[in-house]
Amino acid sequence: MSKARILVFAGSTRTESFNKKLARVAAKAIETAGGEATFLDLRDLALPLFDEDLEATSGQPEGSKKLKALMKSHDGFFISSPEYNSSITGVLKNAIDWASREVPDEKPLECFIGKVGALVSASPGALGGLRALATVRAILSHLQVLMVPDQLAVGKAHEAFNPDGSLKNAHQQKTIENIAKRLVTTIEKLKV
Repeated sequence: MSKARILVFAGSTRTESFNKKLARVAAKAIETAGGEATFLDLRDLALPLFDEDLEATSGQPEGSKKLKALMKSHDGFFISSPEYNSSITGVLKNAIDWASREVPDEKPLECFIGKVGALVSASPGALGGLRALATVRAILSHLQVLMVPDQLAVGKAHEAFNPDGSLKNAHQQKTIENIAKRLVTTIEKLKV
C-alpha cells in the first residue's frame, strides 16, 4: 500500500508565522508516523481575492489551479490555522473558496470529498487560536472532508518554539505527533 499523502499548510502568508512553524512541526510528525508530507506556503500561490467576475472573465487563476491539483493529488490535509478576530483568516478562507469552485470536467468539491483533515493552531494569545479551529472544522466538514477529532491550540506561541523550530513543550509535541499518527492511520484504513 502506498503512503498516506498529506498536504500541510498554514492559513497565513507571514514569513515568520507561528502557524507556518507549527505546520512544519506537523510535517515532520507526519513523516515520523509513516506518511508523506508536502509543505505548501499559500503565499506562493498568489491567489487574488475570490471574485466571480474575475472567474467569469479570466477563469481559474494559476494559483488556484495549482492548489486544486495539489489537493486532488493528496489523501488529506493538515492545516495550521491562525485566529484573526476570533475566526478564520481571510487567506485561508480565500484559498478554500477558490478550491471549492467547480471547473469543466471536474466533479463538484472534488478537492475535498473523500479527504481526511486535521487541524492545529498557534497564537500569542492564551487560547492559542482555538476559536478559529471550530470555524475551520465546520467549513471543511461541510465540504465533506472527514475531520479527525483531535486538535491542538498552542497559546503564547511567541514563546513556544525553540530556535530550530521545534516545540519547547513536550506535551504539545506529543499531541501533534498523536494527531499526525491518527491522520495517517485514518487515511491508511480508508485506502484498504
